[in-house]
Amino acid sequence: MRTKASVQSEDDATCAREIDWAAVIWLVVVHLLALLVFVPWFFSWTGVAFLIAGIYLFGMIGINLGYHRLLAHRSFSCPQLLERALAILGVCSAQGAPAWWVATHRMHHQFADKDRDPHAPGRNFFWGHIGWITFQTREMLHGYVKERYARDLLRDPLYVWLEKYWQAVALISWIFLPATALIGGLLWGMGPHAAVQLALSVLVWGVAARTVYVWHVSAFVNSVSHLWGYRNYETNDGSRNNLFVGYFAHGEGWHNNHHADPQAAMHGHRLWELDPVFWVICLLARLGFARDVVARQLPQPRPPDSAII
Repeated sequence: MRTKASVQSEDDATCAREIDWAAVIWLVVVHLLALLVFVPWFFSWTGVAFLIAGIYLFGMIGINLGYHRLLAHRSFSCPQLLERALAILGVCSAQGAPAWWVATHRMHHQFADKDRDPHAPGRNFFWGHIGWITFQTREMLHGYVKERYARDLLRDPLYVWLEKYWQAVALISWIFLPATALIGGLLWGMGPHAAVQLALSVLVWGVAARTVYVWHVSAFVNSVSHLWGYRNYETNDGSRNNLFVGYFAHGEGWHNNHHADPQAAMHGHRLWELDPVFWVICLLARLGFARDVVARQLPQPRPPDSAII
């Protein structure tokens, strides 16, 4: 039985907010580094190639496929080694440890657009987009949310370890990619100055700019896709399908479809609602690496609203 004091403690944890200084530092430092893309000396086509490849590898595969459809919703299952590899790719996007990310997302679905929604955009666009990350409730900062919403992940020692060390893992990937470019440049016969310039271009374009891109595209799902777009289904929240977010977030922007059928692996329900993440799941299933794929459970969507964007 819960005592009055324990209920009061839960209420305090739910309402009281604190600055997450680690999140603030990450946001400031990475955005400042990404601004160096406007300095010509840091440009290289190799850096651009790392940027594009990283958006798909760490963003689409790590976050959208791994964190979201696999870990958060269990839309399919796969061998443990592959699951852990996908989780590590997600960590490299610096969006938090898997258990924290999953718990926050599951809480969002339970309280979508209500006061306890971690990133309800109804307060204002900035809050739903990125403000909530820097100013979190105590239950999010001190583990209560993870214990309630991500117990399945916390049974795995790897995810428990990543709760403590995910920032180190993300930083190691930051070091590894420019170091690879540096060594590759030297082996290719570049001089030290040119090799260093190549490595720094990969750091700026292939790491910092890629991370910022993936951050904001993911954040648009929380903000834009709860404010503007069209609705295929009636749901108890303000979720929308947004063309801009749908295409740039690899199918994650068909958010009304997702809220109507959260566990389904397929998010795109209309001809134009392209869903590359689901295509990857289908490919994995054909290769024997994905099983128990949760099929779409909804009827044909209603005619779209006039406001289709």
